[in-house]
Amino acid sequence: MTDHDVAVVTPSDETSEERPDRSLAEQLVDQARSDGRNLVGPGGLLSDLTKQVLETGLEVEMEEHLGYPKHAVEGRNGGNSRNGTRSKTVITEIGPIELEVPRDRDGSFEPETVRKNQRRLDGVDSMVISLTAKGLTTGEVEAHLAEVYSTNISRETISKITDRVLGELAEWQNRPLDRVYPVIFIDAIVVKIRDGQVANRPVYAAIGVTVDGQRDILGLWVGTGGEGAKYWLQVLTEIKNRGVEDACIVVCDGLKGLPESIEATWPLAIVQTCVLHLIRNTFRLASRADWDKMARDLRPVYTAVNEADAAARLDEFHTIWGNRYPAIQSLWKNAWAEFVPFLDYSPEIRRVIYSTNAIESLNARFRRATRARGHFPNEQAALKCLYMVVRSLDPKGTGQERWMNRWKPALNAFAITFEGRLF
Repeated sequence: MTDHDVAVVTPSDETSEERPDRSLAEQLVDQARSDGRNLVGPGGLLSDLTKQVLETGLEVEMEEHLGYPKHAVEGRNGGNSRNGTRSKTVITEIGPIELEVPRDRDGSFEPETVRKNQRRLDGVDSMVISLTAKGLTTGEVEAHLAEVYSTNISRETISKITDRVLGELAEWQNRPLDRVYPVIFIDAIVVKIRDGQVANRPVYAAIGVTVDGQRDILGLWVGTGGEGAKYWLQVLTEIKNRGVEDACIVVCDGLKGLPESIEATWPLAIVQTCVLHLIRNTFRLASRADWDKMARDLRPVYTAVNEADAAARLDEFHTIWGNRYPAIQSLWKNAWAEFVPFLDYSPEIRRVIYSTNAIESLNARFRRATRARGHFPNEQAALKCLYMVVRSLDPKGTGQERWMNRWKPALNAFAITFEGRLF
């Protein structure tokens, strides 16, 4: 996702009539400068404007609540009426602001601009969640808000703010899925969780490419021990129970027993080993000095037109490198059955399933968010952190849009290859 979720600023389609009056803003800036006031910071122009806007909104709400404007004659001796104001400090994206909140005599006024007992504007909570999703710890978020916005929010409050995503996480994790996915990528990363004692725990993730070309993260699951095919069967069964009746191709690494788990879930699915993983593992067994030459000799294998051609090119590769690196021969022999399905497809399909880059880049985001924490106190804390990463991906949807624009040729190839299964 790293190369597909870059936010690109697009020109606004607002008309000039819909934009705020620039001349008014320029007048305010000029006035602030002539008075020697800062534009931002405590007592700055932006703080004062925000205070005025919020207080004006509260006053309008009070007028609507009572049914008459301030100082109106019809409000005298008419039952409920204004009862002065009370001071209240709210934390905003530009720092703390002191507000004068209007009150009524019977206490029935329930403002929406700044709600009762609300101490932070919603944008602040979104900022906290965004900073946490980018890998900052609660202590680092606390320090950042204090330094940049002169806002004091305790670590406990920050943790409570992020806890608000737990309900959303549960709903997301159990949502219905599509009937069929042309491709599903699966992989797992390891995080440290303290459950009695700190231990490495696998977190299983799956990304499905929909018929429309959208990449949908199907869910996250925390396992026990090391990554295992038995737990993958449980994960895949849950995905199936959420509505996925069929998957054309499932791309995975070479975990022993995983093809059997996939076949048990979707009998018609083709298990495709990640070709890029296989190539990387090949290089891992060789000296770095030989990588460039080896890459040139290996390319004819995975770009071959069919299995027979690939086998011949692999024999040539082993003739050159087999004596120096005999373990590479065993690596390709063991992975051959899951590699060769790749050769049966058109270039359009090959480009989609060549690697698990989509899920690898997601895992890179996960690692960046979890690295600073060292370990999590429990499974829920780990899932909460990873889910905040998921919800922060590709905020403007431009990466998804670029991917979908390139999807149509692949979809046509999938529709022909897997006729009758997609639609």
